[in-house]
Amino acid sequence: MRDPKPAASGDLFQLVSNYQPSGDQPTAIAQLLEGLEDGLAKQTLLGVTGSGKTFTMANVIARAQRPALILAPNKTLAAQLYGEMREFFPHNAVEYFVSYYDYYQPEAYVPASDTFIEKDASINEHIEQMRLSATKAILERRDTIIVASVSSIYGLGDPSQYRQMRLHLSRGERIDPHDVHAHLAELQYTRNDIQLARGTFRSKGDTLDIMPAESDWYAVRIELFDDTIENIRYFDPLTGEMLDPVPRVTIYPKTHYATPRDTILASIELIKAELRERVAALIAQQKLVEAQRLEQRTRFDLEMMNELGYCSGIENYSRYLSGRQAGEPPPTLHDYLPADALLMIDESHVTIPQLNGMYRGNAFAQRNPGGLRLPPAVRAGQPPAALRRI
Repeated sequence: MRDPKPAASGDLFQLVSNYQPSGDQPTAIAQLLEGLEDGLAKQTLLGVTGSGKTFTMANVIARAQRPALILAPNKTLAAQLYGEMREFFPHNAVEYFVSYYDYYQPEAYVPASDTFIEKDASINEHIEQMRLSATKAILERRDTIIVASVSSIYGLGDPSQYRQMRLHLSRGERIDPHDVHAHLAELQYTRNDIQLARGTFRSKGDTLDIMPAESDWYAVRIELFDDTIENIRYFDPLTGEMLDPVPRVTIYPKTHYATPRDTILASIELIKAELRERVAALIAQQKLVEAQRLEQRTRFDLEMMNELGYCSGIENYSRYLSGRQAGEPPPTLHDYLPADALLMIDESHVTIPQLNGMYRGNAFAQRNPGGLRLPPAVRAGQPPAALRRI
């Protein structure tokens, strides 16, 4: 079972291996580290299959003592790298970030038959938990390695808002349980006093149990005396086994797209203003069906956002929710990384062209002549601008 507590501050990147670098590996490691110190933007490590490139990468991370993101071209290679890195760094936070869809049908419009195909998706809860665990680790710990597939270039919630929404609880702190419940609801946690599952909480008497959304096995128990937190413990919700008490705990949102209430309300007004302009433009062009379709769909989404704090396809409104300008790329996993993080692209001769192809394919899919979305929902810019951070 993974320890929910981060490693001590001095325990950064302890490489565990029965082997030492040999052959050309010591030279390659030294040259890569020298390039990092010299501030080179990119370097290439060449080697045939079986030459130990992964071991070389692990040594670079261990000696550079910097968090790292490793990009793989697909889930299969990402899973292989993830397993190898966990063996090399058993005492560090090695995380896995890939697409969490078992099945995904994007929304689409077929002009020939005037047919709108609704977005349909099946989310793998375990992979979603691992994605949330990855972003939590990179925000809290320096000793983090994230192994990701190329899907990490797709939009994610704004990291500043994600941090802003966290719930901090400390031993000895005075709280109002109703305020804590309301905060958890804003984080999109649901109350379930019968069964404690990921992303839920239960409250009985002076005890509040929370199972964090990024947890794969542990939950948190908050014990109160009147309105003061008397104790905080991790525990196993299946067996009831109590672990050592901790002085404080931080609860992260259930989804990367959770947004503060005041931001949602402000965004709704901006979306309404954009909607009025767009509907007026469509009516002026005698596109009455498109105008009616756009207004109906957008107002339904706005009502859901106002009542629940989210809606299906909320990523279409991410520009307003994150305060970006038109044409500016959305936040991605890369925005969660610290400025000195390492980016390693495995099989780069495959991965980099794939990144460009994914961007162009996504941009083509969002071309929308049927009045289905507001213009900001269609990404602007060319791949070099959108992928500059990578």
